[in-house]
Amino acid sequence: MLDKIEHPNGIRELRLNRPPVNALNPELVRALRQAVETAPCEGASALIISGLSGIFSAGLDVPFLLTLDRAGMRSFWSEFLGTCAALARSPIPVVAAITGHSPAGGAVIALFCDFRVMAHGAYRIGLNEVQVGLTVPDVIRVALTRLLGAYRAERLLVQGVMLESEPALHAGLVDELADVDHVVARALNWLEELLKLPQHAMLSTRELARADLAALFADPAVLPIDTLVEMWFAAETQNALRGMVERLKAKK
Repeated sequence: MLDKIEHPNGIRELRLNRPPVNALNPELVRALRQAVETAPCEGASALIISGLSGIFSAGLDVPFLLTLDRAGMRSFWSEFLGTCAALARSPIPVVAAITGHSPAGGAVIALFCDFRVMAHGAYRIGLNEVQVGLTVPDVIRVALTRLLGAYRAERLLVQGVMLESEPALHAGLVDELADVDHVVARALNWLEELLKLPQHAMLSTRELARADLAALFADPAVLPIDTLVEMWFAAETQNALRGMVERLKAKK
């Protein structure tokens, strides 16, 4: 479900490996959070989060999550935002190696990384939550605005727009493109260059530069868990989510 691959210079790759589309269920989200949180004390100098060829993550495992009650969804949202917090507050650099499609939850994971390398081609990334009746939490909105600027982030969020790799690069949603088979290699190269810098200066400057991102999660008590749960169980949202699941089944 989550493969750990050790690379030279202390770089650890966390590969999402839940075929066919790396859908984010509670177990995978929990495993990713724990791996990000424990990596620094296990000696990792940097992290890469990658996926399968052609798919980074298709986002939340909606069919499974629809089976949960309110307590189950509260636990899931707490774990998911906890994973965002772990990435935002990581003391070591993290690169998203976006190895293919990355809608919704997959895009959120990438947002909180230091750098994003995406597969070149007809792969899509974006926060399309509004299309299934969900409102993006403010901590995620702020993270997107931090990358794109207020107006561009507004347009993408309000319409739930998904971008292919070239427009995503132009918009600033990703930092580089690479052939799908070389996304991880490029992420490694970027980190190797970063790790050549004097470590104390680099890491302390990074901490200062990302302080606004880390501050979003300074008080877990104010995270909108209850709001997300109520929104999930709203009739409009449930209808939209179940309709999406039925459409996906019809395509198979």
